[in-house]
Amino acid sequence: MCLGIPMKILEINQFMARCEAKGIERDVSLFMLQDESINIGDYVVVHVGYAIQKMSEAEAETAWQIYDEMLTLEDQASADNNLTGKGHA
Repeated sequence: MCLGIPMKILEINQFMARCEAKGIERDVSLFMLQDESINIGDYVVVHVGYAIQKMSEAEAETAWQIYDEMLTLEDQASADNNLTGKGHA
């Protein structure tokens, strides 16, 4: 499964941007969005080091909430499997 991560642009240097999500910073290529108006403070979807789509802050927040819910459910399933012995090979 491929996953795009919403990130906020902190700095822009030509076609590269320093982006942040949940305290993690990454250098991201803006090359695929070169026809878009991209500014510091904008949110973008990042996939394998490339910004592939501009998004609103509200869309980013919604995506982060969904990802957090997925991680919580995964942690719960893992804990349940460990209790029942299903997690061991």
